[in-house]
Amino acid sequence: MPWYFYLALKQLFPSGKFISFFTVVSACGVTLGVMLLIIVQSVMNGFGEEIRTKIIDTGGHIRVMSGDIIRDYESLIDRVEAFEEVKAATPYGEGVVMVQSERRPSLPTVRGIDPLREGAVVPIDEYIIGGGIDDLYDDGVILSSGLASALGARVGSVIEVYTPLILERIKRDEILLPRELEVVGIFETGWHQVDENSMVVTLRLMQDLYGLNGGVHGVTLRLHEGHDVDRVTAQLNREFAGSPRAVSWMDANRDFLWILQLEKNVLFFLLLFIIVVAAFAITSSLLITVVRKTREIGLLGSLGGRPRQIAACFCFQGFFIGVVGTVFGILLALVLLHFRNDIVYRFASLTQSEEALQRYYEFAYIPLHYSTQDFAVIVTCSIIISTLAGLIPALRASRMKPTEAFRNE
Repeated sequence: MPWYFYLALKQLFPSGKFISFFTVVSACGVTLGVMLLIIVQSVMNGFGEEIRTKIIDTGGHIRVMSGDIIRDYESLIDRVEAFEEVKAATPYGEGVVMVQSERRPSLPTVRGIDPLREGAVVPIDEYIIGGGIDDLYDDGVILSSGLASALGARVGSVIEVYTPLILERIKRDEILLPRELEVVGIFETGWHQVDENSMVVTLRLMQDLYGLNGGVHGVTLRLHEGHDVDRVTAQLNREFAGSPRAVSWMDANRDFLWILQLEKNVLFFLLLFIIVVAAFAITSSLLITVVRKTREIGLLGSLGGRPRQIAACFCFQGFFIGVVGTVFGILLALVLLHFRNDIVYRFASLTQSEEALQRYYEFAYIPLHYSTQDFAVIVTCSIIISTLAGLIPALRASRMKPTEAFRNE
């Protein structure tokens, strides 16, 4: 081992002590910074992955739609299923209706599906917590858990549905009575945005409610695993030549996904300053060491120590502190992330904020996703910043002349 590395270790672990107080305090600052960065980035990745999964599970990979009602949707399904990347396709209709149960009104989004085809594209049966998709018929409805709770409805209840056609009939002095539907199922995806205000009916019923006359609003596609959604979307648009138009789930939610990525990057940038602050602590401590050991540094120079070797002694101390702090930061972050839900819910119960946690963060639990790239960036930044923290003291020590150091009192 080179003498300057050995000397750096002796300063970090002086004789008679297991470890110096300076090393502990400096490493703790790096540990906290790395821990917070990993926790925040992993949780943000978890939210992003969870949102992407829910978007695909509730809306498929690609939607083919037109500005008008699609009449001959069967031939459209045959065209899209001819692509080898497409696993399955199903028609849909969607809109907004007013529902009422026990004098409790609501304005949910409604989606009309083909029960025989929907399961191959959107796995709604995986989210049913009451009843079943097989029970869905033309006078039945499946409600989201939040909507069912707001209406006071359960499986077997009857709700009244008011459609936009009622307003059109009123303009023509006609009366259209509300449609009475039986609740045959309740679903819950775990995503508050969907669970709060959604309902599912058969495609035939949706066509009646919206006067589609046998048409649909679009076709939803699910691709085989491993295929590039953007590439397949471009192929479909070339095939359709502008009408109808294919829209991927990423294009439909591009602004929302961009905001998620922006939040993640901003949080990373802000939390990185914790490591920068810890680096200043390392710098100040090493500068004090340089001042205290001025004569020893002069002695090293008089014995033949080169300036870069003396500088390496202090840079290595910053590097070692960065490595130790990073390792402990990763370990502590993994432990806290393992118990993240217990910690958050215990805090939420103490502050009585469980409902706000679901409403504003839109999930019933704290999702998590580890990213190798994020770990690599955090570890690299932490070690580089810590090593650079020893650069200023190293430069000061390397420029010190032995004669001036010996005259120092």
